[in-house]
Amino acid sequence: MNDRYDAGYGTDGAAPYELVGYDEYGRPVYRQATDQQTHHPQQQYDGYQQQGYGYDPYGTTGHQQPSYDPYGTAAPQQPGPAPSYGSYDPYGTQQTGDPAAPYDPYGQQASAGTGQQPRVAEQTAHIPQQAGPADDESVAAEPAPEYRTEQFAFVEEPDGDSEDVIDWLKFTENRTERREEARRRARSRIIALVVVLALVAVGGVGYLWYAGKLPGLSDSGSGTGTATAAGAQKRDVIVVHLHDTKNGGTSTALLVDNTTTKQGTTVLLPNSLALTADDGTTTTLAKSVEDDGSEGTRTALDSALGTDIEGTWRLDTPFLLTLVDLVGNIEIDANADVPDPDAEKKGETPLVRKGEGRTLSGKAAVAYATHRAPGEGQNAQLERFGQVMHGVLRKMTSDPDAATTTVQTLGQIIEPPLTDKDLGAFLARLSDLAKGGDHRTALLPVQEDGTLTAEASDSVVEDVLGGTAKSPDKDAAVSVSVRNATGVKDNTEKARVILLNGGFTFLEGGTATAPAASSQVVYADAAEKENATEVAKTLGLPADAVTQGKVAANARVTVVLGQDYDPGS
Repeated sequence: MNDRYDAGYGTDGAAPYELVGYDEYGRPVYRQATDQQTHHPQQQYDGYQQQGYGYDPYGTTGHQQPSYDPYGTAAPQQPGPAPSYGSYDPYGTQQTGDPAAPYDPYGQQASAGTGQQPRVAEQTAHIPQQAGPADDESVAAEPAPEYRTEQFAFVEEPDGDSEDVIDWLKFTENRTERREEARRRARSRIIALVVVLALVAVGGVGYLWYAGKLPGLSDSGSGTGTATAAGAQKRDVIVVHLHDTKNGGTSTALLVDNTTTKQGTTVLLPNSLALTADDGTTTTLAKSVEDDGSEGTRTALDSALGTDIEGTWRLDTPFLLTLVDLVGNIEIDANADVPDPDAEKKGETPLVRKGEGRTLSGKAAVAYATHRAPGEGQNAQLERFGQVMHGVLRKMTSDPDAATTTVQTLGQIIEPPLTDKDLGAFLARLSDLAKGGDHRTALLPVQEDGTLTAEASDSVVEDVLGGTAKSPDKDAAVSVSVRNATGVKDNTEKARVILLNGGFTFLEGGTATAPAASSQVVYADAAEKENATEVAKTLGLPADAVTQGKVAANARVTVVLGQDYDPGS
């Protein structure tokens, strides 16, 4: 048996596979050449083939020997003539029958002696295929395609421009990233700006709402133009009592610092203001200051006005004189000529002349604040006191520490719970408001009986003080004002004891400068006639002493004790 195993070149008698190159993975690529085997007059020596069983890697011989066919699929091979052994030519450089033929490494030339150019059927494959029987009709005269070595160069040389391309791509990528980063930063700034503007807008609206300045929210009934409810505003309040140590009497004012609306106010309180004493009796402001002292008066004012007074500043006239001199004099618009209290004769040059922009020293300020011309009501003098306080606040320092030093320099004792530091800081804040035009003076309107008017309740008590007016109950004990005209000082105290024991409220009416011959019991309203008659009986006065007329403020009945009054009767 002539079968053989043709390693990589076929398992039957078909034409061998020819190596034509390598693919991109470095694997060998073969071509199956099918041609009609012919008899050659001269065979080249194949150094790798031995009597039909040799190994012919280049397929240079024209005679095919049977190959090993493990499946028996190959067709029977036709016996041919015995091979001829020529000269040794391992690379097939010589062609049979044509010594001058060019080098044909792939066996593309036809076998010599046939006279025909065989048609080569090309088939490239990574895995060799079994060749079937040779097809005589497939032999043609067309030439086989030529292959050049440059067609099978699979190793790419590095491009000299590749680094430039990489650098350009990096530059483009970096520039794009920078642009994107710039856009992100711009968006972040815009968002932050929008957030800040929104917060500012919300804060501004919140402040306007808190300060009561939003349009459409003002209280039309109050007429103040503030939107925040009066009771919701924060106020610091101190009561100041000016004691005239030379002529007697007191003047009272409330110093108010509205920290919500940034408004300062000096509220002047008439001495006739009706208050309720600790024992439930009705009294006047002036009487409360003398009898009940600072703490009792402060409590009574809180009850009547609905305020929360933090402390009392007792300012005697000598301290006022020193205070004005410390701040460097004050300027006011004087509404009257004020005589010098130390002048020997009347009609001399006044200490303060009426007119605008008057500069007052400490002495002149005290004289102006306590001046009350003949026939004038107490409110006229009270308003002058308010002018002096406004002038002092305008000249006061706005520095809390410096203001505290000024207060301490006065040398007065500040009543608890108020301290020097508290008073100094409070006056400094009011001074700052006065210098900026945010300080005003208001007089609390009071009726003849000492009760508050409706105007007082709306314009001052509610709006300025943030409280609710509460006048003494008229159904309480009848208030009786007693004026002593008997010429005997002790008769006032005796009458007070008798009236209190009789269930009446005693009001101090002062002492007349000249004695009166007969006593009088006066009532204003006809409804009070019965009460007046009862008062006369209690004091032991005759019934004909009861008459209708003008009564003192805060009192429902006024009594003038004459020389006919006998306390022991």
